Amino acid sequence: METMLAKLKQRIKHSSPPRLLAIGFALVILTGTILLMLPISVREGAHVSFVDALFTSTSAVCVTGLIAIDTADHFTTFGCTVVAALIQIGGLGVTCVGVSLILAAGKRVSFKTRKLIKESWNVDSYGGLVRLVKSVLKLTLFFELIGAFLSFLVFVQDYTVPHAIGISLFHSIAAFNNSGFDILGGLQNLIPYRDDVLMNLVTTGLIIFGGIGFLVIMDVRKKRSFRKLTLHSKVVITMSALLILIGTVALKCTEDITWMGAYFHSVSARTAGFSTYSLGEFTNAGLFVLVLLMFIGASPGSTGGGIKTSTLFVMCNVIRSVIFNKHHTAFRRRIADSVIMQAFVVTLLSFCIVAISTFLLCVLEPEYSFMQLLFESVSGFGTVGLSTGITSHLGDAAKIVLVATMFIGRLGALTIATLGNFKEPSEVSYTTENITIG
Repeated sequence: METMLAKLKQRIKHSSPPRLLAIGFALVILTGTILLMLPISVREGAHVSFVDALFTSTSAVCVTGLIAIDTADHFTTFGCTVVAALIQIGGLGVTCVGVSLILAAGKRVSFKTRKLIKESWNVDSYGGLVRLVKSVLKLTLFFELIGAFLSFLVFVQDYTVPHAIGISLFHSIAAFNNSGFDILGGLQNLIPYRDDVLMNLVTTGLIIFGGIGFLVIMDVRKKRSFRKLTLHSKVVITMSALLILIGTVALKCTEDITWMGAYFHSVSARTAGFSTYSLGEFTNAGLFVLVLLMFIGASPGSTGGGIKTSTLFVMCNVIRSVIFNKHHTAFRRRIADSVIMQAFVVTLLSFCIVAISTFLLCVLEPEYSFMQLLFESVSGFGTVGLSTGITSHLGDAAKIVLVATMFIGRLGALTIATLGNFKEPSEVSYTTENITIG
């Protein structure tokens, strides 16, 4: 037994950063599953199966928000606290939480751990990584406390003060980490607050700040001028604003909802998962708009998923360059060929994952329409959490498919693709020959 543990420890020690990230997330999900099945976590008279506990834990750690069972109706205060903790860990990232514990213990952060931080946050260098983690923790605490206070002003009107405090803290954590969980009960999400301006603005504000990425927030705070920002920050801010605007107009044109409702769902669809209207009543056109927004997702280095706003920007820029025969430039900066290739690879891999997931759901749940199942699949992959209302009615096999989809979506298609051991590229050079395209 000791020999096996020693071998396992050695194997983990020499694993690549992507593999260690995957193992870390998997262990947190498994731990969350066990905790959610404990008697202290489950309400009296409620039943939580292993698959439902696994689904809830995965959805929380992957900051998705899809639920097989209602959180408030099935879990006690302890259980809801576990879900909130899983959301926080998933939003910050296993590596960030681990480094925080190392720093709290007064120990040095090893080079291996720094490599994990670099991998999980997609930063270019090893410099200032510990300082980055500290800044991320401070920003998270700041936004979540502000969000909780403003949410409390709304919830205290309907609940007792202690209950309102609990709901406000949970909601703020879920919103900033772009996870659509709620503990209002009855699978109602935020529908009772569709006309509450403060709740809509607070929730979307938390989603936006959590979704644009910590690096962008710190860049804006440091330079305070759009012209002085890095290319990454300019791309993220521009694309985020453009997508919110396009999504709002498109949803207002396709659905009988208010402008506030259209704006709310345009923001929420990009990986947050809160809803103020029943999506089961949306038209196929409206659902398709949400599918596109969910697939695009948030921005790199954020708490959200999807292919990311920067990926879409790079691909659109390349298409523009090809059509007008121009260089691959943006904001007077040239985009590297390696970045362009990565953008197209990420998108293609993501499309394949969604296609496979949707196909399996169609096979396992033939009673539901293609749009409903596509919506569930993209929602899982984009770590969004929006649903047309069929999640809780799916069979165990379909739920397992969504668990795998959420896990892949949280880690990223490219990270999953590089989990195996790959050799260094060969130095051999071959003759170039053209292939006819189009």
